[in-house]
Amino acid sequence: QVQLVESGGGLVQAGGSLRLSCAASGSIFSIRVMGWYRQAPGKQRELVAAITRDGTTNFADSVKGRFTISRDNAKNTVSLQMNSLKPEDTAVYYCNADVRSTWWSEYLERWGQGTLVTVSS
Repeated sequence: QVQLVESGGGLVQAGGSLRLSCAASGSIFSIRVMGWYRQAPGKQRELVAAITRDGTTNFADSVKGRFTISRDNAKNTVSLQMNSLKPEDTAVYYCNADVRSTWWSEYLERWGQGTLVTVSS
């Protein structure tokens, strides 16, 4: 089994910063892509940022220039630094990873339990 455990959510004022972290544990042979999604009330889950094993990143247009993503391949962790937060960034943020448990298995998508980020105006 593979678990993704997030930390770092909370309440922050507009213009402030938060850092989310996610650690993957369990039966892990390789992790291809790690990323963060978010889901606001009444909206669909959307990609916020993702990073490949070699460090290639992808960001939603709405967070470009404000958020950065990084990962530590040795520790199987990924972090999301969120700056200049806006009320519209309020959502539950989910860690996501494509994990291969053994050398002969396929990559499977895994999700964390989610962490709430609330940005007050």
